[in-house]
Order: sequence, then C-alpha cells, then structure tokens
Amino acid sequence: MRLATSMDRQSWPFVILLAVIFPPAHELLADSSPGDLANRVDRLLAEDVFSVAEDQVKLAPRCDDPTYLRRIFLDLVGTVPTPKEVIDFSLDRDPQKRQKKVARLLSDPRFAANWASYWRDVIMYRRTEQRAIRFVTTLEAFLAEQILAKAPWDKIASSFVTALGDVNQKGETALILAQGGKPEETVGEISRIFLGIQIQCAQCHDHPTDRWKREQFHELAAFFPRVAIRPVRSADQRSFKIVSDDREVKKKRNNDNRNRGTLEHKMPNLEDPSLPGTVMRPALYVTGQKLKTGVEDIRRREALALWMTSPENPWFAKAYVNRMWSELVGEGFYEPVDDMGPDRQCLAPKTMSYLATGFQKQAYDMRGLIRTIMATNAYQRESRPRGKVGEIPFTANRTQRLRADQLFNVMHTALGGEIRQRPHGPTQQSKRGDSRAIFNEIFGYDPSSPRDEVKGSIPQALALMNSTVVQRSINSRRRMGLGRWLKEIKVNDQLVVELYLRCLAREPSDHELQTCLEHVQQTGRRDMAYEDILWSLVNSTEFLQRK
Repeated sequence: MRLATSMDRQSWPFVILLAVIFPPAHELLADSSPGDLANRVDRLLAEDVFSVAEDQVKLAPRCDDPTYLRRIFLDLVGTVPTPKEVIDFSLDRDPQKRQKKVARLLSDPRFAANWASYWRDVIMYRRTEQRAIRFVTTLEAFLAEQILAKAPWDKIASSFVTALGDVNQKGETALILAQGGKPEETVGEISRIFLGIQIQCAQCHDHPTDRWKREQFHELAAFFPRVAIRPVRSADQRSFKIVSDDREVKKKRNNDNRNRGTLEHKMPNLEDPSLPGTVMRPALYVTGQKLKTGVEDIRRREALALWMTSPENPWFAKAYVNRMWSELVGEGFYEPVDDMGPDRQCLAPKTMSYLATGFQKQAYDMRGLIRTIMATNAYQRESRPRGKVGEIPFTANRTQRLRADQLFNVMHTALGGEIRQRPHGPTQQSKRGDSRAIFNEIFGYDPSSPRDEVKGSIPQALALMNSTVVQRSINSRRRMGLGRWLKEIKVNDQLVVELYLRCLAREPSDHELQTCLEHVQQTGRRDMAYEDILWSLVNSTEFLQRK
C-alpha cells in the first residue's frame, strides 16, 4: 500500500497509517535494495513533515506510467522516450518495472552527458572571467567522462580543487579559470557548490545571517594564494594553464593580476586599506582543520580537498543530497540549494541526515543516491505547481522548467532529428546555424537559482513561435520528421497520437484528439493542419516543463 493512495482515505488515523505503510526502522545497509531504502526515506519524511499537521496533509497520488517515464527520462538522460518506449512501458505488467527502467537509464551514456551539462552550468553561470566560456567543451567532456566511469562525487569535487594544467586539455581547471584564479572568488564558489554554504558573504564583514566570521572566509582563501593562471601560446591556438607558483618574488605584485601567485593570503585591513593586511593560515571553517603558513600550493589544496570531502565534514554530503533532492523532487530540504548551514532551517532534518549518511557510506555513489530518491513515494507523486510560502512541502513532485540542453534534446527527439548538435556553454556566442548554442543562449538559466525565480521570457516565446529552428523542424516537406510521418501514417487519429507520444510522451485525451481531428477537417490540407498541431504542441507549457 502506497502512502499517496492511502492518504486519500482521510478517515484513517495518521499514526496507524504510518505503522501500516512502513516497515520498522532499520539501519542503512550497503546491500539494501533501492525500494527498502526508499521506504525508510518516506517514513522519515512523514515523521519530519507530515505528522506535524496531519489533518492538513493532502498528498498527491502516485503519477501514472507515462508521466513517470517522461519524468525519469528527462531527469536521467535529458530527453523524452520514443513512442515505442512509452507504449512498451505502459503495457509492462512487472511490478518492479519502474525501478528496472531507472537502473537501465542510469547505465545509459546519455546519463553522463545530461548531468555533465547540469554541472557545467552550475560552474559557469557565475563566472567572473568571461574568457573561461571558450573552454567549456573541455569541462563538459571531463565531467561526462568522470560520470560515465562512475567516479564518486568526492573524487570529482577534489579534482576541481586540486586542478593543474592546460585549460584546453584539463576540464577540471574550469572552476579556477571561471573565477580568474582569484582566491576569494574561487573559494566562494567551492564553498557554494560543494558545501552548499555561501561563505563569500563573510568576505568584508562577519556573515549577516550565519555564524561565519570574516576571518574564517580569509582562512579559506589562504588555500589558494599560490595559484596562478599563465597564458599558453602556440601556432594553432591560444590557451591558459593553471600552475602552482611557490616562488618568492621581491617585486611588488598586484594581487588582482593572477599571472603570478602570492606566497600567502592576507586579509585586508578595512580601517586602513594601505596597510599590508593580516597573513592568514589556511583553515576549513566547517571543521576547524588548519595548516601552517609556508606550505606549498599543491599540499594546501590537497589538504582542503581531503578535509572538504571527509565524513567528518557533514556539509559535503548534505550539499549534494540537497541538490539532487531538489532537482528530482522539485524542492530542496534547504532553499536555495546553495545556501545551507547550521543556522538555516532544514525542512526535513531526519530525512536529510539519513540520505547524507547513506551517501557517505556508499562511497559517494551518485547513481545509488539517485536510484534511491527515484524509488520514493515523494518522487513518484503527481506534480503540482510550486506551493505558496508556508505550504506543507513535499506533498507532490514540483514541475520544473526544462534546462536549455534538455529542451534542445527534446526537440531533437520529438521532431525527428536533423538538428545540428554541438556542445556549447550556457551563454556562449552562437555561431551561424548552431542550434544548440542558440538554445543555450535563449533558454539557459543558473541551476542553482530557486526554481520559482526561473521564468519564461518574451525572447523564449518568440523563439519557439518564430525561430528558424522550430519552423524548419515542423516543416512537412522535410524527408524526416513530420514529412515522413505524413507519408507513413495515413489514418488521422493515429498520426495525432503519434505526435502526442513524441512531444508529450502520452496519448491525447478524447477532447484533445477530437479538437485536432476537427482542425484537420476544417483546414482542408493535411500537411498544413499537422504543421499547426505540431507547432501548438511544441509551444505548449507541458512541452517546456518536466511534470
């Protein structure tokens, strides 16, 4: 019996309901199935959130199979299933088919590409060095390679902290390059992305809403003063390299010029900026672990990577868990996802702790965590729009606007291919005819932003209505796509179903089917009528969102 369906029977006492639905609490075991772990997560979530106001809780029911299939395809591999995959999944009577489909998609190479583009955007959207966007394909390739090889999250995170080498060959250098190699900006991003804490708010003064002190921010920056960015010039390309600069130079340096590092980081004297400032020892603020001054660059950064990813630091696991829960369920335990900390309220502390502890015990296995979340009732509920302030969280899955790469992939899959594809960064200047770059410029957004701040825009609406990419893709004279379907599918209602399956991964309702057939009859030209239908599907809210 599932929580979603059972909660619809409002006459059942809430405490009895919990006892019936969930098995007894058990410790996390490495060999536990995703279903067992998910049951435990659902129980803890009910204790955390729903029991405090059981008379007000109205959980959304479990979503149907087509909705679930489209959801996991978008979340895992960044596109939609084919019509055959939708039909086969709906006809499958295996009670474990959802977990089995998730397992197969986690092994799909597209999983690595999808999440590489996600983390590419996380790293690049808040860059301060605009030239870094020229090397974004190397970053994306590095991420995809690591994810495909099933590298654990602590290994990937450590690679960004300790990165050295040519930025055109080493994708892990992208985070440092994106911040121009400046210690303050670099550690602010490392903390925000990998620890979920915005320590940068303590750069000029003690944090206004958290316990972090200004000294702690500059102790963190003291891990990076010896990092430098040097130009690399060759006959065929221009690049940069991240190097360790452990040499003492007597000539006065400009700290903003990261062509050369500085031996130690100094916290500026705010009362008299002309003074040299205070030399800071490298220290990780969340654990208190420190190094002495004078330590060479790579040893500093290796120590930071080790301490940052250690189980002794709970915020590393929590930051990743919070991001994944937010991406998959639609709202995080902490929001925004990169503004956590001991002074922030967690919406479900027991659930968060359980998932984070499990993530650590499973050696930061990204696929294992995702598999567990997708098996929960919380993930499998029907979607609802984002709730109002004060509304009980996690009662439904929340609709998500597609990221730019997802939208491009969906159009490529749904409209029959022939869209030029090249991996590009979120805001890189598009080249003529480069459709993916155009989509990234128009539809891209910062994945760390609260989803209620991600809005549609007039340029986005105009692009879907009038762009050459869309017009070319729905053209009935093409050999592929609609042109081919018009020739192969002569029965009108079957063609309507085909278009709905391709665009929305579901069959049309009776009303939708009747409306489309009436339009075909009234238009008088089959090709033009189906261009209109396909255009309307591409411009629908449902097409642009993950339900």
